[in-house]
Amino acid sequence: MGSEKQKTGRKTSKVSEEKKQAVKKLCSDILKSKTVMIASIKSLPSSQFQKIRKNLRGKADVAVAKKKITLKAIDECKKGTLMNLKPYVCEDSALLFSDLDAFELAAFISENKAPMKAKIGQISDQDIEIEAGPTDLVPGPVITELGSLGLKIAVEDGKIAIKENKIIVKKGDKINEAAFSLMNKFNMTPFFIRLEPIVAYDSSADKIYKDIKIDKEATLKQLKQAYVQALAFSVSIAYPCKETISMLIQKASRQEKALSSLVKQEVKEEVKQEEAPVAEIQNTQPKSEEAK
Repeated sequence: MGSEKQKTGRKTSKVSEEKKQAVKKLCSDILKSKTVMIASIKSLPSSQFQKIRKNLRGKADVAVAKKKITLKAIDECKKGTLMNLKPYVCEDSALLFSDLDAFELAAFISENKAPMKAKIGQISDQDIEIEAGPTDLVPGPVITELGSLGLKIAVEDGKIAIKENKIIVKKGDKINEAAFSLMNKFNMTPFFIRLEPIVAYDSSADKIYKDIKIDKEATLKQLKQAYVQALAFSVSIAYPCKETISMLIQKASRQEKALSSLVKQEVKEEVKQEEAPVAEIQNTQPKSEEAK
């Protein structure tokens, strides 16, 4: 009989015991977790990754495995909806296993970020601004450098002071050498690095959630703006609830005072109009004989 290689014309590869155990461990972690999340670790330095991993203890376990092993583990779980995670698995990704809700975990990840300095040629995802105030820079060639970026400066007590806030890099622009050099002089770290949530599987709901990147600060700001707008609208249409009742009472009180003042003014004008003819009649009456 010929060998298996001769029958199929292909080489047969033997899976190592180490890989088998890695697949088994991943499969076990997936099946026992409420949330399985895939997050990008691209461009994340090892030291920062380890720090973030440490901060996640008690909230989530993090595993980094080769793409083939991760895909094999997902297959081994034999869960239909879970298969939808496979297109998002890549070499620069990590798996997070947690008992937290997917969005709760995403919010926690957004808070665990590390500051990072800018790089030349990097596209800025925000406006980068130099704030007004004193600096530790002494007058010299740096004055020309500051002036080239449009900063208004003055020398105070032998040090350079920035007189007005100035955006040196706009959102969407590349960071040039001048801006990079200036940020280094001010020891600025305008960016943050962190795990970037890509997709998550919720075993309780048996659902896949995409677009789960959460910015708590931005979301809170949006909620505050929405609350203020909704409150103003509710007051404008006189909608009574515990949030608006005191404002509605104050508004009614102001309107009552304004209306009362208007009514009093109209009454005064009417009285004047009624008294005017009487006075005119008295002035036009003939004088009495005694008065003559």
